[in-house]
Amino acid sequence: MTERVVVLDNGLTIAVDPMATTRAVSVGVWVGIGSRDEAPLLAGSSHFLEHLLFKGTAARSARDISLAVDRCGGDINAYTSREHTAFFCRLPARDATTAIQLLGEVIHRPALRDADVESERDVILEELAMDDDVPDDVVHRMFGEQMFHDHSLGRDPGGTAETVRALTSTNIRDFHAEHYTAERIVVAIAGGVDADEMIGDVERAFGSLRHGDGAPTRSAPGGMGSDLRWQDHTEQVHLVVGGRSLERDHQDREALDIVNHALGGGLSSRLFDEIRERRGLVYSVFSGISTFSDAGSWSVYAAAQPHRSDEVERRIAGEVDRMASGGPTEEELAVARGYLIGAYELGLEDSGARMSRLGGMLSTIGTVRSIDEQIERWNRVTLDDAARVAHDIFGGPRLTVALGPN
Repeated sequence: MTERVVVLDNGLTIAVDPMATTRAVSVGVWVGIGSRDEAPLLAGSSHFLEHLLFKGTAARSARDISLAVDRCGGDINAYTSREHTAFFCRLPARDATTAIQLLGEVIHRPALRDADVESERDVILEELAMDDDVPDDVVHRMFGEQMFHDHSLGRDPGGTAETVRALTSTNIRDFHAEHYTAERIVVAIAGGVDADEMIGDVERAFGSLRHGDGAPTRSAPGGMGSDLRWQDHTEQVHLVVGGRSLERDHQDREALDIVNHALGGGLSSRLFDEIRERRGLVYSVFSGISTFSDAGSWSVYAAAQPHRSDEVERRIAGEVDRMASGGPTEEELAVARGYLIGAYELGLEDSGARMSRLGGMLSTIGTVRSIDEQIERWNRVTLDDAARVAHDIFGGPRLTVALGPN
């Protein structure tokens, strides 16, 4: 690979992956601060700030930023997670400098005007209300609250309507000044660009960011909460079943990837085949894993009409128990391994995926794992490894959250 990773004097990390066969470039800024790092009364600050940074800078209005991107035929966006906030811009490769300059300005010199805080507050409240109208979003949020009970990992990154209403302009400006420091930031670039030129552009745009106090101090979550069944006027009962899992960089992470895929990660998985294909009980059923720096969780989601929900819940439990007791078969191991490696390789054709690979790894585990090494980690998983992980993870304590009528 031709990836380049450098660290500036102020602590900011730059990663560039030149791609000879594309005319696009994806530029991402990964800030190592997320919703788990917020004080309870400031819940939603990371997400609020993410919105505000696009409202304008010392030199550009929000419209100026939009026009600069539209003029190139590109797009610019951002998202907030529990452990980081990411900003990204995709443009034709000839306009890479424009993307770096724009992101440098919004990260380093945002306006954060009082009037913008008030107008964006209303936008965020509408976003939260929109999410409340989506039952599968609500049940997953409820599941997270129980999975990481009384811990910031269990809070939704958007905060609540109450905390968003209470946040002040001073709160947001202080949050930005405290947490958006150079050593917490990774600038990742992938596309048809020259690495040296990109590193020079990033240094000019971000080189004057101050160095801060290092990574945020985080406390590991304690125990899980309890089962929760919430009555609501929906057409279906929405179910999430799950338990605790592995942290992000655990040595068994790839074995868990394989076990998860065999359980409910694809169209050939046990859950999909048994509950949808064979019995026609649901339209959607799948499993997933979430990993963080010091904790993780697994979950199974399904939605069914009320008169079928009890049977769906029993069959989910049965398939989870069966996986815990015996692990995947040899065929399931081969299928899961082939899927994970194939999907990973296909994703490398896209500049955005390659940018996200660099930014994600550097901002979470602090290094770039080579493509060959990642593939080898999946290839090294044995049936015994998969069975052991299935027993340890799916055989542990679990909880169920349900949302729907009766």
